[in-house]
Amino acid sequence: MNKIKMTTPLVEMDGDEMTRVLWAWIKEKLILPFVDLKTEYYDLGLLHRNETRDQVTIDAANATRRLGVAVKCATITPNRQRMEEYPELTEMWKSPNGTIRAILDGTAFRAPILLPAIRPVVKTWEQPITIARHAYGDMYKAVDLATEEPGTATLSFRGQSGAERVLEVQTVRGPAIWQAQHNTEESIRAFARSCFQYALSQKQDLWFSTKDTIAKVYDGEFKRIFEEEYETSYRPAFERQGLTYFYTLIDDAVARVLRSKGGFIWALKNYDGDVMSDMVATAFGSLAMMTSVLVSPDGTMEFEASHGTVTRHYYRYLQGEPTSTNPIATIFAWSGALKRRGELDQLPELTRFGEAMETASLETLTAGTMTKDLLSLVEPGFQATGVNSQEFLDAIAQRLAETL
Repeated sequence: MNKIKMTTPLVEMDGDEMTRVLWAWIKEKLILPFVDLKTEYYDLGLLHRNETRDQVTIDAANATRRLGVAVKCATITPNRQRMEEYPELTEMWKSPNGTIRAILDGTAFRAPILLPAIRPVVKTWEQPITIARHAYGDMYKAVDLATEEPGTATLSFRGQSGAERVLEVQTVRGPAIWQAQHNTEESIRAFARSCFQYALSQKQDLWFSTKDTIAKVYDGEFKRIFEEEYETSYRPAFERQGLTYFYTLIDDAVARVLRSKGGFIWALKNYDGDVMSDMVATAFGSLAMMTSVLVSPDGTMEFEASHGTVTRHYYRYLQGEPTSTNPIATIFAWSGALKRRGELDQLPELTRFGEAMETASLETLTAGTMTKDLLSLVEPGFQATGVNSQEFLDAIAQRLAETL
């Protein structure tokens, strides 16, 4: 068959450890035989980020703004253990995802990939729940301080006009810890717009929850901005599609989510979304079966897997052992990016190819061929065979070739 031609490249961000290995295999087995792939390549592997003093991450994010579509491999965010593991590191570099999200001012939407043979732990859930996570600020850009003596902490703000406001935080009698965090109206408004636009595109209800009864000013601003955006810009479109925008406190939202049938988008602040996306992924099956797309208000999208770099499997791979690492989320990152590139460039054959990748992957799983992490999750009586990663990708590639 003739390879599908691309007219505009997408941004390709390579990553670390076992997911970097899977990245190369996915391209080799599932994409390059069928697509004349055009990418603008950036190596976001930890050592290359170190060599460039993380400039490569900034360059990749700016390229994504320019080209409109990116696909990203999982990457290492170094901690103290990683600094010992990689002694050549000159700095404990920040999360690439955090840097990219800040530059794109995007919202991360995460949704589980469902299989008939794997039922959610929450028995009432029948449709996916998409987590919309605000991707800027809060504790992820907070400053921390530990003190050893009695004293008083204050929070102060000095405006460009010279006006200053000071708020007493607390007076303590001994050692204490402190944290100050922030967000901006511009970013919160972009978060709200991304959520409303995504809900309309997916034709799903939108839920939003914070704790404004406690953080009356901080969380109250989130609630106010969402309501303002909905009333001034999105209510008519929601009503035309028969969709609902719903706000409630986060503790009430958790109870409602657990009793729901699913099929909606749940918008959350940065930390809440970080926690709840893992909860939803695990309850539906596995982080390896979770899609993630970062969406900016201008329509820029970056696709990635929700999970990490699978370190344990990587060290087994380095020892020559075959691993049964699940590549589904990474496959869906590539397919999502190719579909989006096809939509923007009016290349329906590229969009159909992305859909075919996803269909071939799900049909392979439904036929009972899967990586070993899923074997313990399937319903009793379902006949499944655990294979290693290369065998699984080969089975998908064969089915994809037959389809095309």
